[in-house]
Amino acid sequence: MTYLLNERICALFRSNWQHTLTYWSVFFSFGLCVAFLGPTILDLRCQTQSTLQEITLVFFSQQFFLFLGSTIGGFFSKTLVSSLSSLAVSTLIISVVFAIIPLCRELLMLAFAMAVSGLAMGIIDTISNLQLVKIYQKDSTVFLQALHFFVGLGALVSPLIADPFLSDTSCVIGNSSVNTTSLEDLRNKLAGRHVHNVSNVHLHTDGEVVTNVSYAFWIMAIINLPVPIAIFVLIYRERLFMCGSDPSRRLLDGDVLAIKPRGTSILAEDTGQKETSNSHADLFSCCLLGKAHSFPLSFFGIHVLGGLVLFFSDGIVGSYTGFVYTYAVAPPMNLPHKTAGYLTCIFWAAITTGRLSAIPLSYRFKPVRLLIVSQVGVIVTVLLLLIFSNSSVFLFIGTCCLGLFISSIFPCMLALTEDILEYKGCATTVLVTSAGMGEMVLQVLVGSVMHSRGSFSFLLCGMIFGCLGFTFFTFLYFVQQSHKSYTEALPGNSPVERHEENGIKTCSAAVLNSWDTPEHKTSLDP
Repeated sequence: MTYLLNERICALFRSNWQHTLTYWSVFFSFGLCVAFLGPTILDLRCQTQSTLQEITLVFFSQQFFLFLGSTIGGFFSKTLVSSLSSLAVSTLIISVVFAIIPLCRELLMLAFAMAVSGLAMGIIDTISNLQLVKIYQKDSTVFLQALHFFVGLGALVSPLIADPFLSDTSCVIGNSSVNTTSLEDLRNKLAGRHVHNVSNVHLHTDGEVVTNVSYAFWIMAIINLPVPIAIFVLIYRERLFMCGSDPSRRLLDGDVLAIKPRGTSILAEDTGQKETSNSHADLFSCCLLGKAHSFPLSFFGIHVLGGLVLFFSDGIVGSYTGFVYTYAVAPPMNLPHKTAGYLTCIFWAAITTGRLSAIPLSYRFKPVRLLIVSQVGVIVTVLLLLIFSNSSVFLFIGTCCLGLFISSIFPCMLALTEDILEYKGCATTVLVTSAGMGEMVLQVLVGSVMHSRGSFSFLLCGMIFGCLGFTFFTFLYFVQQSHKSYTEALPGNSPVERHEENGIKTCSAAVLNSWDTPEHKTSLDP
């Protein structure tokens, strides 16, 4: 059985490897944008000659428009040409933004550039997840794990590129005297998008700007440039530039999924493909009043509960990367600033490693099992961090474990929800949007609570978020059972009827394959 599963997945990958590699590379661009602001924020403050409070506007600008981009991304996924064109333009915009950031001498210009990049990131996030689900459907878990691995890879690369060009001392030299105050501690404080408790810090805003961070952005622009070029090449190979191509061609047309290498039996059904391709139009497609009466209540409950699970899980990721440094340098930890600065990098490295290791695990285990282990692992890890809150060693161990457990929740949740709905809803768009909203909202909430209640509330918030996420996942499991019973009760969906239908499809595929043998070809030759 495992051998047949691997053969089917390999056959699907061989038929769609160009599309798959394109979506993976696009998510590398997404990862580059996720992590570059933190380490470069103080140099950008110098460049725009703004205060620390003012420069934090760029964080909100990027996050808010990322949420908007995730929301509208579904509108660009209706056809193959619109999906690939949107990805090409979005990745090209990211390279352009990287290139023009060093030219933004005004704060509003920089905030506008970050807003544009956030919008492009949101579109990339929705379309890439959506199209991989469309291609691989029930086998999408493996490829979604790989997709999100590239996010972590990009998030690791961008700080490494920026590090050699960061200023160690004040990059704005005041007119009265030279300020030699080290920026390393402040940079570490902001490295995870932490933007609070800096009002008492005085740095020059007027004077000569001395920074080399421009080179880092130009290098990232060049590194990212092959991604849009690869997408344009794919569009050309698919002949979508040509006047004779069908502009309404969808990703799940028969020429994509019905391609079968010799010896395989991948048979696509036209009506099922049409239904699938029409099911992910945009965020609001499944909520239209004209369609609402045809769906059971469990259909909408699965969307809502799945979105809430990712709202809290991605909220944990955003808040942990944003405030683990502040927690580490504050009592009772009191870690040195340089030592605490490694925590965010360790967390991202663990997420990247976890997503890479989840790829082979997805072959052997269903998404629901991986989700149970991940959700319980997150709660146990945060609980142990609370118990051993005075141990700096366990803080590093717990950070690594938390990253490993939480890494696969998003791709597994996406694959599970789409599988429950049989790819007839708008789960991908809803889940991606909910995850972006959770990362934005819960990060602000945790920052406010820490500011008023102290650093210990950081782990307490994480524990609450983890328990809420697991609670909603439990509700989702029971709603799934109700929805399954409803769909099986529909005409043509009973297990017996499905078995008979699969038998007919298998016989049809066998007949088609038999006509593809050398013996039949020889007998048909004149």
